[in-house]
Amino acid sequence: MPPASRGPGAAGYRPSGPVPVGPGGPVAAGSGSADADAAARWYDAVILAGGRARRLGGADKPGLVVGGRTLAGAVLAAATGAAGVVVVGPERRALRGIRPGGALRFVLEDPPGAGPVAALRRGIEEVSAPWFALLAADLPFLRPEHVHALLTAAGPRAGAILVDEGGRAQWLIGCWRTGEMVRALGGYRGQSLGGLLAPMHPAAVTVETAPGEPPPWLDCDSPADLRLARDWAARERRRGVGR
Repeated sequence: MPPASRGPGAAGYRPSGPVPVGPGGPVAAGSGSADADAAARWYDAVILAGGRARRLGGADKPGLVVGGRTLAGAVLAAATGAAGVVVVGPERRALRGIRPGGALRFVLEDPPGAGPVAALRRGIEEVSAPWFALLAADLPFLRPEHVHALLTAAGPRAGAILVDEGGRAQWLIGCWRTGEMVRALGGYRGQSLGGLLAPMHPAAVTVETAPGEPPPWLDCDSPADLRLARDWAARERRRGVGR
């Protein structure tokens, strides 16, 4: 996921302060309406697995291993409830073992590496469910319950996103109404993912983490992030915590 320090014109901009949300403020994970709960049973997932990973020296970031599983594999497992999954990035045959069958597709934005908005445009072409989860491919501690909480909390809004402990938007951990996103993309000419998504006023979902528990928004943008994630995963294994 892109660093939070980028400005509004950047391709994955996240504001340095709390994300603007619709009426009612942040929503705690686990709250939501019955009809959103029903929608949670029918959604697709779009996982953005492209990019150049410059801060990791050009490494294949989605293929890096944390806790015995690739980063992309962890995110795919978190979307286990999705009817179909679209990975925007090069094909990874190992992922088919996590989700066998025809419900996993790989596509590329044009041109490859054009940024998250271009990747979203390509990925949503493959979405047929009324809702979809939009996820980065570098989230080793994202769980199915986090995705379900987003789908549930969205309620009547266009979508929901996770926010971290400082209220910062995690634009690549969210769920959205497919039709609303198609309309928003149709009128958008920018390259900033935050510039596209913030005006849709998603519900901002908070997740409480126990002391010593890794947060679901921890991504692996840099060598320091990767070391932290691997340390956390090792502690979880010693404590017998796993998926």
